[in-house]
Amino acid sequence: MFYRENGQFKTSYAADQAVFPILQDRIALAALLFVLFVVVPFTFSDFWLNSVLTPTLIFALAAIGLNLLTGYAGQLSLGTGGFMGCGAYACYKLTTIFPDVNIIILIFLSGIFAAAIGFIFGLPSLRIKGFYLAIATLASQFFLEWAFGRVAWLYNYNASGAIEVPTRTLFELPITGPTATSATRYLVVLAIVLVLTFVASNLVHGRIGRAWMAVRDMDIAAELIGIRLLRTKLLAFTISSYFCGVAGAMMVFLWLGAAEVESFDINHSFLILFMVIIGGLGSIIGCFMGAIFIWNLPILLRSTFGGLIDAATVEHISFMIVGALIIFFLIVEPHGLARLWQIAKEKLRLWPFPY
Repeated sequence: MFYRENGQFKTSYAADQAVFPILQDRIALAALLFVLFVVVPFTFSDFWLNSVLTPTLIFALAAIGLNLLTGYAGQLSLGTGGFMGCGAYACYKLTTIFPDVNIIILIFLSGIFAAAIGFIFGLPSLRIKGFYLAIATLASQFFLEWAFGRVAWLYNYNASGAIEVPTRTLFELPITGPTATSATRYLVVLAIVLVLTFVASNLVHGRIGRAWMAVRDMDIAAELIGIRLLRTKLLAFTISSYFCGVAGAMMVFLWLGAAEVESFDINHSFLILFMVIIGGLGSIIGCFMGAIFIWNLPILLRSTFGGLIDAATVEHISFMIVGALIIFFLIVEPHGLARLWQIAKEKLRLWPFPY
């Protein structure tokens, strides 16, 4: 009874096509932002901030990057972990070369290097598609892993082969390094993720997003109506890699504090792909749903059955659940949790009437 749009009249096309056209949605979004920015940092423990919320936001941003490429542009990629590593190593080198520049600026700049690598590996997308394109992006994953482990210049010739995060401050408050608090890093991650989510939402609702979806649905027809396939696909690869690069930089500098080659292996690429599939292809909010579900499922299982079964069994159970859900969503509901959420909202807007 409270979720109605009766009396909420639209007086322009912009209002009718708004992302949140119903007043109740805008109120709920404002309340959620208030809770995330004001309530959570001062009430949640370090475990929740550092082990649950911060990685969930980071992986949600990486899922958005992959969803722009796969869900909206229809280009399958298995190199997400490698592109995240490009952003992380680029940010590490930038902090070494420009030690006085604000770390948040360097995090945003690091995505440009990942975008350049994504542009290069997106060049074959005009000639190949589907399974063959997935294999090409898989090759980029293996090549980037090899570069991270063999090119010593990338990790400043450290004997351990790892990149270690230096302490950087914002308004004299440490936001990276061992002295930074979990609440501070969480707030920085939340702000960056919200900014890039807003950018992604505007992209998919504008001319670029319509071109991506036209190429996804039928690339030959899109080319016949004047869409340049190579430019559109390369733009999708570039922007997707930028988002993944920024997510990789945040993963190292605002969460882990250090990283090795294994931090960006093929498992991360599959993990983010699973988030997109379960959350919903072609949905921004589905990326958050998929990240929340995939990342927090093992934590929930460990907290529930930790005293009854060992950690290895919990991990195997989580793999089985995720695998079963992937099969379920691919067969029953290809648009994932986001579509189920949309159906629930439509039912709520009509309740208690049956039509």
